[in-house]
Amino acid sequence: MRARGILELSGREVHIWTLPTTAASATAVMFEPILAPDELDRARRFHFTHLRESFLIARGALRCLLGRYLDLHPKSIRFSYSPKGKPALEAGTHIQFNMTHSGSLAAIAITADCQIGIDVEQVRPLSDMQQIADHFFCSEETSEIMSLPPSERERAFFCCWTRKEAYIKAIGDGLSAPLDGFRVTVLPNTPARFVHLGHGAADTDAWTLHDLCLTPDYAAALAYCDRQRPLSIFPIIDLVEFFSTM
Repeated sequence: MRARGILELSGREVHIWTLPTTAASATAVMFEPILAPDELDRARRFHFTHLRESFLIARGALRCLLGRYLDLHPKSIRFSYSPKGKPALEAGTHIQFNMTHSGSLAAIAITADCQIGIDVEQVRPLSDMQQIADHFFCSEETSEIMSLPPSERERAFFCCWTRKEAYIKAIGDGLSAPLDGFRVTVLPNTPARFVHLGHGAADTDAWTLHDLCLTPDYAAALAYCDRQRPLSIFPIIDLVEFFSTM
């Protein structure tokens, strides 16, 4: 059985999809039959119901989306995992993807033949912002954030965080890659870009960094190893309607 409503990537295009990760329990459960045994085992290990349902929704929607690009039923999709745990499609397809979630929102980036990473964070007050920035960010990034008026610091902090996490996710190094090993732009009204990637400014030429405007209360960023690609950002997915198109 194949997926309905086939989706296609045009050339070097990047597709960005967003979806809610909170829904009625019946909506979350409807994704269970298309998940692999290891995904179901992982879902059962969540102690809190809302986290388990969020995982079911995110992984189920990811499978539905990939099925529509690959012209396959979502359950038949097979993932492989890097040594650091980054999921990828098994060999034989040119499609690359990455997924992220925060709060009640998940985002998925899909493209072809290109390392890609996406990160989203709910913008929220942080009483220990200075300490977190000192621990994780370059000193220059922290200084720039803390030099801003208090009303602008939270947005700048989370823009910095998502830009860095998008790159870490693209290279697949997870928590083993230090966030202070490279520098990104931080100040408002400054385009998102890499200042250096640990070995000098020249290394940044191979990478592109974007801010993504997904919803007002979230910061999001996209990183990929290529010159700038065209982006298509789609409306937030209606889970029930989307599942019915499988």
